[in-house]
Amino acid sequence: MGFIKEFKEFAVKGNAFDLAIGVIIGGAFGKIVTSMIDDVIMPIVAAIVGKPDFSSIYFAMGKGSELIPKGATLEKAKEVAPDAAIFAYGNFITVAINFLLLAFVVFLMVKFINKLKKKEAEAPAEAPAPTEDQKLLTEIRDLLKNKS
Repeated sequence: MGFIKEFKEFAVKGNAFDLAIGVIIGGAFGKIVTSMIDDVIMPIVAAIVGKPDFSSIYFAMGKGSELIPKGATLEKAKEVAPDAAIFAYGNFITVAINFLLLAFVVFLMVKFINKLKKKEAEAPAEAPAPTEDQKLLTEIRDLLKNKS
């Protein structure tokens, strides 16, 4: 019975709930960042330097590699020579570039959010309304000033 109670406390406590919310928000945020990379940044990069897709860069070695025609795509090479050891490093380069772009965009977003938080923290807060005690003390002070 103690195990179930302990699990219930854990599941209902803020830790698990906060984690679940973080995962959901993270998934949605991931879609936003992916869209920003794929739909905004990559077209600009493609317009400047051409389409940065290195996924068809590979070299084959071993049995069957001689069957692959020159200039064949990676998919064609795998189809023609399924037994060949194909070292497809181009896809890794594409993924690494996408990661760097993604990391840079996330960095800029975090920097922007931190700047907004800093401005919010620096903004002067409104003075709270005086309490009844403070009002009474102010009246006493003013009366004492007027008597002198």
